[in-house]
Amino acid sequence: MKERFFDRKNYLEILEKRVLGLKEGYRQNLAFIGEEGVGKTSIVSKFLGGFSDPRIINVYLEVRPESLEGFARRFIGALLYNFLSNSGLSLKEDLEYLVTKSSRYIPRTVERINFILNEISRRKKINIFTELFGLPELLHQETGKYSVLFLDEFHNLEDVGGKNLYREWSKLLMVSKNTLYCLVSSRVFKTRLILSKQLSLLFGNFEVITIEPFDVHASGRFLEQYPCGSVLRPELKDFIINFTGGYPLYLDLIADAVKSGLKSAHPELPEKNQSESAAAQLADILEGLLFNDTGILNQRFSNYIKRFLDQGSSNDYISIFYLVASGNNRIKDIAHILRKQRKDLMVKVNYLLELDAIVRSGDFLKISDRLFAYWMRFVYQEKMRSLSFDAKNQKEKFRDNIKELISEFYRQSTKTLTSRVWELLQLFDEDMVQIERKKFRLHHFREVKPLVFGHRFLKDGLLGRSSDALWIMAIKPDALTEQDIAEFSKECKRYHHKSQRKIMVTLKDIDPNARLRALEEKVWTWDLNSLNQILDLFSKPRVIA
Repeated sequence: MKERFFDRKNYLEILEKRVLGLKEGYRQNLAFIGEEGVGKTSIVSKFLGGFSDPRIINVYLEVRPESLEGFARRFIGALLYNFLSNSGLSLKEDLEYLVTKSSRYIPRTVERINFILNEISRRKKINIFTELFGLPELLHQETGKYSVLFLDEFHNLEDVGGKNLYREWSKLLMVSKNTLYCLVSSRVFKTRLILSKQLSLLFGNFEVITIEPFDVHASGRFLEQYPCGSVLRPELKDFIINFTGGYPLYLDLIADAVKSGLKSAHPELPEKNQSESAAAQLADILEGLLFNDTGILNQRFSNYIKRFLDQGSSNDYISIFYLVASGNNRIKDIAHILRKQRKDLMVKVNYLLELDAIVRSGDFLKISDRLFAYWMRFVYQEKMRSLSFDAKNQKEKFRDNIKELISEFYRQSTKTLTSRVWELLQLFDEDMVQIERKKFRLHHFREVKPLVFGHRFLKDGLLGRSSDALWIMAIKPDALTEQDIAEFSKECKRYHHKSQRKIMVTLKDIDPNARLRALEEKVWTWDLNSLNQILDLFSKPRVIA
């Protein structure tokens, strides 16, 4: 199923700015990283489909494990095809044809191409990658045109071959002033390691851009713009946003299934009946996607989990997945449940971290792909535990679990923001977390009580007191202003504690001026994204503003 493109204006603007900057003598290589299904390739495809400049040759190549000769021929073919199509000529996707056609316009580049192809066929030990990645510079010398190379899943170059790949490539990157690289990768951990260790350069450094799932607001707009938006009850739409975690692929699949399978509510029915009917219909839809053997998401996750079933410690990996997905995600708890020493457990955990199967936030582990986590809990593990082959019973249990998830989401969403933050503080137990590069301790509070501020726009708050810390929180669903921060900071001076935390929670984006004022006043600001990251660690439904 083809994923629809939506939003992502900020990423497209970065791409256009960097590509156009190449003509002005400014080259900033890019690396787009993010998990599978988050929309990296869609962003690149959208950009390539809408960008045209006669002086810039855009070359997209998916890097996959293959022979060195196969990669070289595809690389050369893609470079020549886009050079010729940039010139408005009619073409065929045949390498020999493209080489012959190009020889009239770029004879020196074609001469070098023939040399490379000849050396590969004779199994000569030249550095093929250096030769290949040097071709765009030679092409620039002949034509004055610049090249932008999009290498999708570029980390697979290691499987293609080349003992000194990164060492030789880094030398070339520093001198290739007319070639811009845009690396794309789903291996976030590995890519960060490569860029920091292997391709960390004095010149030619990569600007690393993490492609995130849709935020709450973008996810809502996504669902509203498709036909399913007219039959989705607001609370059901919010549940889907929470359930998918904002992954474009999952939103698209569920929106398409809802459009086909969800019926409009009957207004003559009582509100409670309408809600229960809609939840039951959504459970049907999710059963088809996640539970059934033919379900596209069931097949996707089944294929993914097979990567770990062939490992020597497959039971440990599966157990870690299940425990994290089920909310037992503190490292100390996992070690206790599996009866393992922490150092032995960390060997398995580090392997999963390297594969981006899980991520770490201080003392917590998390599966970023929320749908995979739900599948582990409600499909895979239930099937493994089943004592019979009765799929009917398993389906009923799956549907009951989904309905309970929906009900719990509804219950939480009716609570005030202050109530939800109060309940969250009750769960803290001296664990360390890392949210947006900031590490801090979630103190075990012996007392959490409400605060009332006597200001027009700043009213509700909470006070959390532990044996060695005092948290003072202001909670404002609307946008924060500089005045709010100044007033809150003034209120905090009434309290005296050597370890005082001043925190303001808002459901809106934080204005740069307000954020700057908060820094000056040493006030932490939690926006909707920060709050939801902490809720995720405790397996609580997200706040959907």
